[in-house]
Amino acid sequence: MEDSIAGSYPPPERVLAVYAHPDDAEFFAGGTIARWAAEGAHITLCLVTSGDKGSGDREVRSGELARLREEETRAAANVLGIKECVFLRFKDGELELSLKLRRNIVRMLRLKKPDTVLSSDPHYRWRGDRRLNHPDHWVVASEVMSAVYPAARDHLNFPELTLDEGLEPHIAKYLYLALPTKPNVRIETTDFVETQLEALAKHRSQVGEDITKLRERMQQRYDKTLTTSRDNLRYADYFRLIRLG
Repeated sequence: MEDSIAGSYPPPERVLAVYAHPDDAEFFAGGTIARWAAEGAHITLCLVTSGDKGSGDREVRSGELARLREEETRAAANVLGIKECVFLRFKDGELELSLKLRRNIVRMLRLKKPDTVLSSDPHYRWRGDRRLNHPDHWVVASEVMSAVYPAARDHLNFPELTLDEGLEPHIAKYLYLALPTKPNVRIETTDFVETQLEALAKHRSQVGEDITKLRERMQQRYDKTLTTSRDNLRYADYFRLIRLG
């Protein structure tokens, strides 16, 4: 793996994190988000859906579930230090590559003007032989990449955003893709793992009441390449970082 340690480039000032569902940001990059917020970054979370199908409860309805998951998202955002949550409210499980989705993401880029965009790797479709990635994840990731370059940059893409809303083209400097198939940057999150777990625990409709099981799940998820000993675990998030500016 190409390796670059956090701190060798400027920390972000304005971050736009774009994911498909409530809890994606916390699971995929929660430690990094908490770290960036603690370092002073202004972070906006944009969720394409409100997770209106993510439940095994046969009694719950989609609208009720969406409202609950938006509440959970805001509570988790407060823990992580996210300043603003935006819900685009596309239908969960029905996302597809489209100009409509791309336009919405371009609008957010031109509106929030982030120097750093955070999403996930569109190439991640499965892991090993027992886990598939939700198609909403890689659809959003693909459209984030298309929105960042070239659509948000060029004024002739979605010109109505400029004409009707006064939103000028924008070029982000950095694009971070979580869960990368080929990572090239590591951000140590040891000091923020507990914050990440606290934020994840707010998504009670998804993780349940038992924080112990959640902790075990997250420990299994982490790549312990930074471990110095079993009594001195260190943690990191890995990304494919693309420098654009």
